[in-house]
Amino acid sequence: MKLRAITQQEDKTNEQYASADCQQLLSMYDEFYPKIGFIFPWVGYFVISQDQIVSSCGFVGQPKNGKVEIAYWTFKNFEGQGLASFACKELVDLAYQTDPGLTITAKTAPNHNASTKILENNNFVFSEIVQDEEIGDAWLWTHKRLTGKPDA
Repeated sequence: MKLRAITQQEDKTNEQYASADCQQLLSMYDEFYPKIGFIFPWVGYFVISQDQIVSSCGFVGQPKNGKVEIAYWTFKNFEGQGLASFACKELVDLAYQTDPGLTITAKTAPNHNASTKILENNNFVFSEIVQDEEIGDAWLWTHKRLTGKPDA
């Protein structure tokens, strides 16, 4: 599996984007990029497995006040295959490679679900209830960076 940035000039007629999920995703980014800007690496990504787009993930904008938010979405036909876990881990790694001092957050619906399990498995901890324009009351999760250093 690998990530590939979703650009501002994706050709929606490309055969690889034929699925309804891909078309919906590309339409979302047509509206999203003008709001948040297209500043690499703080963009959206396709998750590609065996030359097929199976999922997406990305940053919900560039870092502000030392924090950056991640999000991920697995296409319905590919759920339960570990794609969101892969995407979550890749985004965390990319964020820390770009700025090791960042605080990485994510939001979920306010109940235990697949996404909360993915976050917990990737060292995120519940922080507080916040307001989200899409979710309403949302659980905010913060990544707990593992700082274990090898013994001398």
